[in-house]
Amino acid sequence: MQRIFAKSTLRNYWEKHPESEQYLKTWFDIAMNSDWRTPNDVKQTYSKASILKDSRIVFNIKGNDYRLVAKFNFEKQWMFIRFIGTHREYDKINAEKI
Repeated sequence: MQRIFAKSTLRNYWEKHPESEQYLKTWFDIAMNSDWRTPNDVKQTYSKASILKDSRIVFNIKGNDYRLVAKFNFEKQWMFIRFIGTHREYDKINAEKI
């Protein structure tokens, strides 16, 4: 089971973008109940996730309408949400540094 920091980041986003709420809640539930020990474990659940440097993974949310960048500590089973935004907003950030 993952420990996700912080669900409030998700909640704040879906309050501003209600159309994303159910998709982010589904992602959260799957992530919380997964036993991801490696990036390959994540890819088994989310085949379209992109593995980046520095233990970061990009998830496509709602058919790629949104992107979520998470930084993982697989050893401790921690996941830090670093970014949530539209595909256009994602294109303006450096996902490997955010």
